[in-house]
Order: sequence, then structure tokens, then C-alpha cells
Amino acid sequence: MSLSMYEASLPVLARMLGNLSNILDKAEANAQARGIEPKVFIESRLAPDMYPLARQVQIASDMAKGCAARLAGVEVPSWADTEASFEELQARVAKTLDFIKAIGPAQLEGSETRTVVLKMRSGEISFSGRDYLLNFALPNFYFHITAAYAILRHNGVDVGKMDYLGGV
Repeated sequence: MSLSMYEASLPVLARMLGNLSNILDKAEANAQARGIEPKVFIESRLAPDMYPLARQVQIASDMAKGCAARLAGVEVPSWADTEASFEELQARVAKTLDFIKAIGPAQLEGSETRTVVLKMRSGEISFSGRDYLLNFALPNFYFHITAAYAILRHNGVDVGKMDYLGGV
């Protein structure tokens, strides 16, 4: 039996978004326990030219919902990037999970050969669904989840590899 596009995408995205939610919970609790204004974590970044935590979460959400929608052949939802608190970031993650979970395996059947066109600043990029998933969507999604994790870890939040991976 081969691995389906559904199995390689939506459950993976959902799992990692759940892990991100748990990491955000730990960050909020850590800020509270240490008497740190949550805004400090939310606006933190690893380097001056990198996005802060809030933007990392927003982009991870965008990558997940965009991947799910494009592979399913449905419109990508557009959400304002206005989250400025842990509560709002958690709501964004939950909304993304709800969207992903509403897409069923049948909607992704044949998506490996579906053409996915992205409009970038430099112009359009065209992929097969398979190449889009494996070479663009998942790497970008993992990058932003990892950046969010690293920002919080760098700021002293007690998270480790198993928080990132979740229960295995």
C-alpha cells in the first residue's frame, strides 16, 4: 500500500499545529510564572532580520491552510494577521486546525498531479501537487514552527525536543 497525499499532508500539519499550540501554552505559563509581560515573547525574534513569534505562528498557519486548500482544490481562506496575544495566537491555530480537519481524504485524491500555482513577488511558480507538498509547503511549514519553538526556547521557556515532536 502506498502513502496517500492525504496521509502525507493534513494529519502531519494537524499534529504539528497541535504541538505548536502546546508550546504556546507552555510559553504563556512560563511568562506568567516568571512575571514577564507576554508581549515580550510574542514580539521576540531570533535575529533583527527575522520575524517575531507572532508572525512565525501566522505564517505556519498560512502554510498549513494554504497547503490543505490547494491540494483539495478549494479556495485558500484569507485571515488578517492581527494576533497580538497568546489567546489570539491560540485562536488562529485552532481556526487553522478546524479548516484542515474539514477536508477529507477524498478531496486530496489525485492531488499529486494537480497543478499548484503560487504568486510570488518574483512572479508565478508552478508545481505539481506532489512537488508543492514535499518541496515547498512542508519545508516552509516546518521552518516557521521551528522558528517559533526556537524563539521561545531562546527566551527561557522550558520546551524541548519532545514538545516539538509531540507524543511519539
